[in-house]
Amino acid sequence: MTPLQALQQYFGYSNFRHSQEAIIQHVLNKQDVMVLMPTGGGKSLCYQLPAVLLNGLTVVISPLIALMKDQVDSLNLSGIPAAFLNSSQDPEEQKDIAVQLKNNQLRLLYVAPERLFGKDTRLMVFLKTLNVVQIAIDEAHCISQWGHDFRPEYLMLAGLKNEFPGVPVIALTATADKLTQKDILDKLNLQKPAVFISSFNRENITYRVNPKKNSFNQLINFLEERKDESGIIYCLSRKSTEALAANLKDEGFSAEAYHAGLTNDIKAKNQEAFLRDDVKVMVATIAFGMGINKSNVRYVVHVDLPKNIEGYYQETGRAGRDGLPSDALLLYSPGDAMKLKGFAQVENNPEQSAIMLKKLDDMVNYCQLHACRRQYLMQYFDEAFPDNCGSCDFCLSEFVKFDGTLIAQKALSAVARVKERFGVTYIVDFLRGSRSEKIWGDHKLLKTYGAGADISKADWQRYLRELIAMGYLRVTDDAYASLRLTPKSELVLKGLEKVELISSQTTDEKETASLNFEAELLNGLRKKRQEIAVMENLPAYIILSDATLLEIATYLPQKLDELRLISGFGDIKLARYGREFLTLVTEYSALKGLNSRIDLKSAKRERKPKKEKVPDTAKVSLVLFKQGQTVAEIARERGLSPTTIEGHLSTFVQTGELDVLTFVTEEKIPAIKDAVEKYGNERLAPLKEILGDNYTYGEIRAVIAWMNRST
Repeated sequence: MTPLQALQQYFGYSNFRHSQEAIIQHVLNKQDVMVLMPTGGGKSLCYQLPAVLLNGLTVVISPLIALMKDQVDSLNLSGIPAAFLNSSQDPEEQKDIAVQLKNNQLRLLYVAPERLFGKDTRLMVFLKTLNVVQIAIDEAHCISQWGHDFRPEYLMLAGLKNEFPGVPVIALTATADKLTQKDILDKLNLQKPAVFISSFNRENITYRVNPKKNSFNQLINFLEERKDESGIIYCLSRKSTEALAANLKDEGFSAEAYHAGLTNDIKAKNQEAFLRDDVKVMVATIAFGMGINKSNVRYVVHVDLPKNIEGYYQETGRAGRDGLPSDALLLYSPGDAMKLKGFAQVENNPEQSAIMLKKLDDMVNYCQLHACRRQYLMQYFDEAFPDNCGSCDFCLSEFVKFDGTLIAQKALSAVARVKERFGVTYIVDFLRGSRSEKIWGDHKLLKTYGAGADISKADWQRYLRELIAMGYLRVTDDAYASLRLTPKSELVLKGLEKVELISSQTTDEKETASLNFEAELLNGLRKKRQEIAVMENLPAYIILSDATLLEIATYLPQKLDELRLISGFGDIKLARYGREFLTLVTEYSALKGLNSRIDLKSAKRERKPKKEKVPDTAKVSLVLFKQGQTVAEIARERGLSPTTIEGHLSTFVQTGELDVLTFVTEEKIPAIKDAVEKYGNERLAPLKEILGDNYTYGEIRAVIAWMNRST
């Protein structure tokens, strides 16, 4: 059986995503691999599919019991025999699993790291008697103290290569910066690993950051429109999760709390209720969610500031794993940043403290950003991205601006006059002429005191945020968070630079173009799924995902052969549930006089090369290039960066209109081609690092285009 056949038969998909196919091939060739792939991008498939094809046992190291149970249920339902061993099981259960392992009846075994390398070595001794063919380490960033979720027990995994020489190890994570990536490779002792870094972009998630003002009312307004949808709300403290869950219940919402301080029984009960959709809202600390595979979480809200971008990105990635439109809302208050600065200090470890403070600073910058949020996130993970994503609060808004130079001058002058020693609140009160005793007596004598009394407190706070975002002011990293002037401030104070501020903002909520589905049928399919889930004692999304139900309600399959073309219907699920769902569709179609639309789906799923429409801007660059201008000259003339021009011209290498040898010498091509084939072409930075200084981004881009050329 080929990987593609196994993908269809067991998982119900006809195409691989990201670099899945290349990763799987490396594992089948017994090579070590490190995979960085966004949450919901299909990481698990990278070891689950080889487990089907390899004749032996795949051992999966996983940090959480919830993750193990979730994935094992899903695998068994798809016809792949799997089990887990952990402290929640009684000795009889564990004995039964040991017998299945001895008889080579299981393809995957999930275990926690401490079970392998703890004081009791029996499991390790036992596993070494079995035919272990693959080791997968999920949430691999847990091994790095520079990562956002360091777990000391993961350090023991360095011994795996000694215990199982020759067995391929695949390490997987959704979020790791360069420092953490290096740490994972070093500490796991991987042998010449291939590194695959997929795009971090989760295009179905809309990112929003709102200033925190009466956060409970803000939250209620947000949730009112989403009462029937599943969501996670993250809080910083255990106490606030319980208080918020109780308050939401009082308002009629189906909510429960989850944090590390609850008993195991309560945590398990609340989590199970959430997974089964009996509870719609989980109010939690970051203790909740790692590895939770619930595909129909429609929103994630942070009512408190996350400690770092990695944690924030991983938590928001728990929304929309089925690929359907989802929301990430963060309520930001500068006071939260001050609180977190204390937590970021690591006792007797100034080096790690500095890294944690820098990560917090990056998080604060994201919240104060006055630009595309998605671009900021992508660039944080070293991935180039355009400056308008069309689906974050900044890109969805239209801004009406006005000449705010005088306002800016008043603000900057106020900061200068109080000797750059005070924060936003003091400056606003000072500018508005507050009579509070908190304003120093000698400050009340200054010319700027009260110079902005005609502007509201809220507007002044907004204007100061904008000035910080535009680089005219900066906030100090110390405990006082004082406002300071920057080199740009002087130009404004001297009247040499004009400042535009926002007078109003309108949000253009463009709905994502959705499929033309039958809403009534979709409700019927959901009810049927829930009936089956209750009967089989499984979460509904493990039976079939929301995305699968949406496809059925859109394409209206009338026969089992047509139902097989719906994503998520593998052979086992088709045999178990196909007829029940098909009956609903055929009865509904007959009642409404509708026919199958599966031909639209089939056409969409054929793997025909897409003919890309070349943008007009790229054609202009081609004309100038053919007239004899260099890349640098075109960039200057058009006011664009040389990198953008190289991107334009590589389009025509791909179409065959330009020769690749125009941009790169023949002897350099094999090395670039080899690097691309080994590591993928989704991101240029890792390829550049591997190839070294003798190769330019332009040369790499040209070879990639040549490799993708039309035939």
